[in-house]
Amino acid sequence: MEFSWMEGIGAFAALIYLYFSINQKIWLWPMGILTSAFYMAVFFDARLYADMILQVYYIVVSVMGWMIWRNRQEAEHQETTQILKTSKQMGLILFVSFVMLYAVLVWALIKVPSMLNIAASDMPYWDAFTTAASFVATWMLAKKLIEQWLIWIVVDFVAMAMYIHKGLYITAILFVVYTVMAIWGYYAWLRHLKLQQTTAKVII
Repeated sequence: MEFSWMEGIGAFAALIYLYFSINQKIWLWPMGILTSAFYMAVFFDARLYADMILQVYYIVVSVMGWMIWRNRQEAEHQETTQILKTSKQMGLILFVSFVMLYAVLVWALIKVPSMLNIAASDMPYWDAFTTAASFVATWMLAKKLIEQWLIWIVVDFVAMAMYIHKGLYITAILFVVYTVMAIWGYYAWLRHLKLQQTTAKVII
């Protein structure tokens, strides 16, 4: 319970991050860094080590995404940059990357805690699933690929069940909201993508 205040602040920051993400605001990235900083402590206390490591990755990708979005804003000369669709080739690469990462994480979550003489990871298979999928989805967000929302819908729903099991009820409620907002985000981006395509046709 000593980490409950961190969980609360992290959840609040995460909601702001999600709002910026749906509305395609570049400020999602610094807010993502703040969110991850708090949740690193929360997940370590909950023995969800893959999720803890994921927060480090989030911070790295947030810096990368911040630079990518800013560079694209300058190149496209507009505040809201274009949404992209994932090609079949890229989709295959991302799926293979997910499978390989999942296998590595499962092995690490089962074997590494005993090597470091720390408490065993709880729910290693589900923890590895949400972490591997989140790695892929966050990279897709940095590239502004619309299909990242579909991955987040699945990840958020599974994570919600995990956090209920672990007694992280504030975070579980957050992920209920995340699941709903991910659905909203997908359709919001889809509308914007169709508008992009219509505008492009008119220009041509």
